[in-house]
Amino acid sequence: MSTAISVRVSTERQTQAQTIAQQIERLRSHLAAQGETLQAEDIFRDERDSGATLNRPGLDRLRDQSKAARITRVVIVSPDRLARNYVP
Repeated sequence: MSTAISVRVSTERQTQAQTIAQQIERLRSHLAAQGETLQAEDIFRDERDSGATLNRPGLDRLRDQSKAARITRVVIVSPDRLARNYVP
């Protein structure tokens, strides 16, 4: 199984309050506790991109890698980091 993470900040306030680096560290720690390591190419980031759109560079790359079956699991800090509107 190949695990990837997706991280995003879209506003200046988020950039200061919940940085990309903080999200990555939190997710790395979570994966390490499960005995997994994270490779740099498995981090998909979108900085200053709104969650209202699903057309974002990091998310596009994530979808491409998933479609190619290189990724089997995606871990996120919160569903709103992936998209603003989602079905619970």
